[in-house]
Amino acid sequence: MSSPIRFALIGNPNCGKTSLFNRLTGARAKVANYPGVTVERRSGIVTGLTKPAELLDLPGTYSLFVTSPDEQVARDVILGKLAGERRPDLLIAVVDACNLRLGLRLVMELKTLNRPMVLALNQMDEAKRRGISIDTAALSHAIGMPIIETVAVNSQGVNELRALLDGYAQQPPLAAGEQSLTLSDRQESVEALYAEIESLIRQYVIAPAHLPRWQDRLDALVMHPLLGLVVLFSILLVIFQAVFAWASPAVDLIDAGFSGLGELVGTLLPDGILKDFIVEGLIAGVGGVLVFLPQIIILFFFILVLEDTGYLTRAAFLLDRPMRGLGLSGRSFIPLLSSFACAVPGIMATRTISDPRERFITIMVAPLMTCSARLPVYALIIAAFIPEQTVWGFFNLQGLTLFALYFAGVASAALIAWIMRRRSGREEFPLLLELPTYRWPMAYHLLMGLRERAWIFIRRVGTIILALSIVLWFLATFPGAPENATMPAIDYSFAGQLGHFMQPLFAPLGFNWQMCIALIPAMGAREVAVSALATVYAVGEESIDVALGSALAASWPLPVAYAYLAWFVYAPQCISTIAVVKRETNSAKATTFFTVYLFALAYFAAWATYQIASAIVG
Repeated sequence: MSSPIRFALIGNPNCGKTSLFNRLTGARAKVANYPGVTVERRSGIVTGLTKPAELLDLPGTYSLFVTSPDEQVARDVILGKLAGERRPDLLIAVVDACNLRLGLRLVMELKTLNRPMVLALNQMDEAKRRGISIDTAALSHAIGMPIIETVAVNSQGVNELRALLDGYAQQPPLAAGEQSLTLSDRQESVEALYAEIESLIRQYVIAPAHLPRWQDRLDALVMHPLLGLVVLFSILLVIFQAVFAWASPAVDLIDAGFSGLGELVGTLLPDGILKDFIVEGLIAGVGGVLVFLPQIIILFFFILVLEDTGYLTRAAFLLDRPMRGLGLSGRSFIPLLSSFACAVPGIMATRTISDPRERFITIMVAPLMTCSARLPVYALIIAAFIPEQTVWGFFNLQGLTLFALYFAGVASAALIAWIMRRRSGREEFPLLLELPTYRWPMAYHLLMGLRERAWIFIRRVGTIILALSIVLWFLATFPGAPENATMPAIDYSFAGQLGHFMQPLFAPLGFNWQMCIALIPAMGAREVAVSALATVYAVGEESIDVALGSALAASWPLPVAYAYLAWFVYAPQCISTIAVVKRETNSAKATTFFTVYLFALAYFAAWATYQIASAIVG
């Protein structure tokens, strides 16, 4: 049976390529890595065609003359040079109609490959609002390929593009040898290429000389060296306030649901090991983590909104100068921001950084950005020890505490990056990014993004976290206490024995043996620390979130709680993160350094926090 025809989307970053991919595939994508490399591979089946057709969403690139690993993969896939990856039968070049000059450079380079192509002129609605008029029929004839006007965020033009792809799929496939798979041999200078592009634009495009006045004024504010930073930190502060304030009703609802489920199962099952396993192992373990899903969704909602509006790229420009003082650049901003969601994609995103030394430093400090997996731990301890009250007439004290934890990670990353850069040579790579047009975020794109992030979290709850919760329950249950036991049963269990064994090492931090137990499964997934604490403190049939918080507040002194938070700010407690560092650096030495320095930093920070807080609290 022959393989389905393959289409590939190729275009500049921020041109709407992924939105178009979601529309053509119904957002049913398979995400993996390309063979032999760690660059993400997103593929799906195009819906509505008479024959099956696969669609690839290639990494964004500005040119076939590449400067980063991501761009190298995109070029190799197009040329059919990536081992284990079949070359596309048709290229769909996606160009932002508002940035036609930049997009046409890539199109003209692709044209020299003599490959079947179609040009999707995206964001046409915004181009028309800005007074840009494009004679697409004449431009199509001039460059020798079909042009479809699209607005990917609301499906405009998508059906026309789908019909064109369906027509191509009906044609017999061309033999591999009938097309050139190498770049053209003609020696055109960059100046000649741009001269050709300028000629096309003069003939077929009418555009106003300046951006709309409101966009200029908004850029003057958000990219101002001082006021722009005030805007950025104000936005971040609002986000962390919302994580607590907006999520409370949904958190309470999920918490009550799992508590009711635990009580119901507890009344239906007879006392014994099965009841204990289901109530305290499964329901308490999974419910103790899933209860924080609303807070994670709110965090991702704001990140997606900022991305869709075009603000994140401007923030990268804004932070380029201060980050260069630390030895980084604005290129590091997006990978570091991605690390707030998860350090794994954040580290993988460093492939867009041209400077090898800057890329290495960004990888080393990316885990200091507080990822969403830490949020359940933070939320639990903050709710247990920080009163829910308003300060300065507006700010929520719990939200301010969360902001302080995030800020501690960012400040530490800045200090470490500065130290690392001073110990190495310095090579300047100027930051070149295309500012996307300001847009209102589209509900469809937001919902698709939130659905994907929520599903990733729920899948972790149903796989890794569920498995670790079962293992934790087993370790906390067996072996049982002897007949003449004088201590609680968990002290005699495998978990209790392991916690008591570890406790002397963490005694200078004020950690008890229960806290030590929770550190072990957190290496698999940080969120599991919550269900681990719920297991060792025997929280099952009550309201999970409230009961566990009360148990911690009754058992931990305030300095110990602060020290535990400090540990989670710095510790690289995620095997996946360590593994991706090994893959990206391809160095056991760098991976060992990464792991050791973060554990040492976590230990010192927790010790210092415990000592200082103890001295203040008394």
